[in-house]
Amino acid sequence: MTASTLPADGADSEVGRLRSVLLHRPGPELKRLTPRNNDTLLFDGIPWVGRAQDEHDAFADTLRAHDVEVVYLAELLTATLEIEEARQECIESVLADPRHGDTLRGVLRAQLAGLHPDDLAQVLIAGLAHEEVRSGRGLPYRLMDRHGFVIDPLPNLLFTRDSSVWIGDRVAITSLAMTARRRETSLTAAIYRYHPRFAGVGTVYGPQLEDLEGGDVLLLAPGVVAVGTGERTTPAGVERLARNILEPGLAHTVLAVPIAQDRATMHLDTVCTMVDEDSVVMYPNVADELTAVTLRWVDGDIVVDDDQAPFVEAAARAMGIDALRTIETGLDPVTAEREQWDDGNNTLAVGPRLAVAYERNIETNARLEEAGIEVLRIAGSELGSGRGGPRCMSCPLRRDPLPATSGH
Repeated sequence: MTASTLPADGADSEVGRLRSVLLHRPGPELKRLTPRNNDTLLFDGIPWVGRAQDEHDAFADTLRAHDVEVVYLAELLTATLEIEEARQECIESVLADPRHGDTLRGVLRAQLAGLHPDDLAQVLIAGLAHEEVRSGRGLPYRLMDRHGFVIDPLPNLLFTRDSSVWIGDRVAITSLAMTARRRETSLTAAIYRYHPRFAGVGTVYGPQLEDLEGGDVLLLAPGVVAVGTGERTTPAGVERLARNILEPGLAHTVLAVPIAQDRATMHLDTVCTMVDEDSVVMYPNVADELTAVTLRWVDGDIVVDDDQAPFVEAAARAMGIDALRTIETGLDPVTAEREQWDDGNNTLAVGPRLAVAYERNIETNARLEEAGIEVLRIAGSELGSGRGGPRCMSCPLRRDPLPATSGH
């Protein structure tokens, strides 16, 4: 199928039938993780890469078995790098690293310019170690750790949800807060800007704007977007996104949802995800304290409600339903905390009442099934070392639309 005959990409909910999804199969970038750098690169452990690849392949096969088109980021990037303007843009983005200095920057520019698109894509994703630089010279190169990286690897590229999210027929290319991840968005931006599949697609956000991460963005219903805010997505980022989607009518309501920040609750989708048109799975330890501030577009500007309402109430009101059903992840506080750490509620909806989840979360999956949700179980013992579940690992490119809501 050519780009011109592909159905239009876009999504207006979390649970419309999933038709196409962007994944990144873990590769050599994960082999760059060591006990010395895994914390800096935001991984809690050192994954067994071969097993992680097997688990990811099974995840992709599960989606394909349900008629979902799986699109790989690395393949899109390689094709994008065949376009000279995109190639130069990606190289210059890498060379903007202030650690390099002019001499080393010139060496790297020459080395990267000579690479085939396949090889350049691998360097951009897996990084370039000090000892892999040909003819390295200059003071920064001389004084760098010989076991370090001149171009850092991007092991978190696995979590494609964070660097872009579709809202209606437009894409938000996000602005990642953590220094170790910021280069991910330069690659994502190049793909959306230059790859033929996305020709003519409009954007509603960019990496040069305030901090905003895709894991914080939930499309609760057509026209209703919830955005978690904390250290990763700032209030200014929420307000900027709200302005950019409310003004053109991509949404009628944005809910800003403050969340506490730790390694188990980094994004909104680590505490709450949609599994049906009126249902969420939620970490019970925060369910009672999760609140929301409502933003709307009135008379040419954003209006922020004075009241900070309970999240489930504000969401139901915006969605135009009587109540938002919540399914808790655990049976007791200890179980809930453990399964929260294991991404128990970071589910990916393939359609209404059909969700992908890690098989290790026995209690959460049982509660989902008791609530009428069919669970597609996948292994994740190695994939989970980066603290992300099926939703984090997937960026829906196309979902079937749901009926629009008017809100209350």
